[in-house]
This record gives sequence, structure tokens and C-alpha cells, in this order.
Amino acid sequence: MLAVVALAASGCAHGGGASGSHENRTQAPEADSVTVGLWRFNETTGPRNGDSGPYRLDATSGIDARSDFGRFAGARRFQRSIQSFVVVPNNPELQPPAAFTCETWIKPDEFGQYELTPIAGCWTEEPGHQSWLFGLGGQLLRPPLAQLPSPGFFNTLVSGPVPGRLVFALMPEEAGAPRLFVSARAIRVDRWTHVAVTYDGQIVKFYIDGLLDSQYAFLGRIRSSLSTMVIGNYIDPRYLSGFGGNLRAEQSDQNPYYALVGSLDELRLSNTARSLFPKVVQ
Repeated sequence: MLAVVALAASGCAHGGGASGSHENRTQAPEADSVTVGLWRFNETTGPRNGDSGPYRLDATSGIDARSDFGRFAGARRFQRSIQSFVVVPNNPELQPPAAFTCETWIKPDEFGQYELTPIAGCWTEEPGHQSWLFGLGGQLLRPPLAQLPSPGFFNTLVSGPVPGRLVFALMPEEAGAPRLFVSARAIRVDRWTHVAVTYDGQIVKFYIDGLLDSQYAFLGRIRSSLSTMVIGNYIDPRYLSGFGGNLRAEQSDQNPYYALVGSLDELRLSNTARSLFPKVVQ
């Protein structure tokens, strides 16, 4: 099992973004020149999730990922169901560049029973289709505490329970094993928290409510993948079906092992390592 990569010196700074100390915490994020995709989840009906970014990478929800009140306007509420997900079709613009940021507002109802719970990622069991994955650490429970045994998809990444901590996995472009990074602090359930992970080719950083939480040294690039980007769950995109007018995951195992239970709002991907985020005093 992989150990977490060694912590870098806290004085290192590699980041992009606009000038100033923090983004405005009272406003939703904007699409700017380094935005790849921005999914606001403001739709009140239907499966479409419009992308406010420059490439219009519209997403589609499964039937159990529903509209709800968000941190700003609407949000997507996810539940313990294999049909609770949002997918963004593969697009060249989603290929990880030399620098990267994934951020969102999250309000979890609980932490997952198993290794981790994905927030968003391009990562599947299909060989050669692992790229990156941003999520929450799980409780690593086993029966009878867990409802079912874990399928073990992330056993080689997660060596111990890290409930509520941010996790970021990447597959290096050069041949080698995947790397896992874990935040120092856990987030809390039942409240909105802004979370972000950045990578500039040298340093992985986690931010919680606008403040730098931890940083890790890792030199290299993230491997590209042809996988669909999946939000709020871990499903096999090869078995997605639109039969009957609704998008469904038709994989043989319908147990929602890694489904997010809670809400996401304002998910933004960027092709730079941002350093300015909403500062929130809880």
C-alpha cells in the first residue's frame, strides 16, 4: 500500500490566480481565462448541468442526482445510489495540463463506509484510464459495521481510515504506481465548506475554506486519460445507457459503494494552480 508523499516545506509557494488575498466569499466563482469547466448546478429540472466555462462542457445527471438548494442558488444533491452521479463526456480540454485546480463547495451528510468517496475525477477500472481523482477519505469499515464488503477498488491507494479528509490521487505520466495525497484536516458534515486541490507539476496543495491546509512535493505530470469525468460517485462509464430517456449506470453490480451522500455546488476546473479561494470564517 502506498504511503502519503512527504510533506513539503510550508514556505514553498506555487500558484496562480488574480491578485489580492482571497476571492469574494459572498459571490459564486466566475469563469476566467484559466477556467476549463464551471458547473454551477443551478438547473431546477432535467438531467442537464450546463457548463459556464469557455468550452461549454455540459454534463448529465443520473436520475438520483437531484436539484436542491445550494451555497449559491442551486446545487446537485447526491444520495446512496448507483444512479446518483453527474458525468462530463471526454473532451481534449479535460486532459490534465502542466498545472491543475479542482475546487467546489461541498456539504456532506456523512462520510463513506469504504476507502474514499469521489468528488470528481477521471479514473476508472479500465486499464490505462486512471488520471486523477479528488474526493473525501472514508471510514474503511468492514461487515458487520459496513453494509457490504468493499469491492476494494482503492485498497492500493488508501492504507487506513481518513474519514472526512480531502484525498487526491494521480497517475504519473511516467510509468509507475499511482500517488495519493491526504489533507491534514477533515471537513465537517452538514455544513458548506469550500475545498480545493492544486498541482503545478511540483507541489500538491489542499485548501479548506480558503486557507492552505497542507502541501506535498511531487515532481511530474498527470497522465492523460480518455475516461469520462464522473462527479459524486464511482461508476464504470462504459455501461452508461440513455435507454428510456434517462441516463443510467447499467453495470452488473448496482451496490453504491462509493456514492457521495450530500451536495455539491460550483465545481470548477482550471488549467493553473490557483492560490486565491473564498475565505470563510466558520
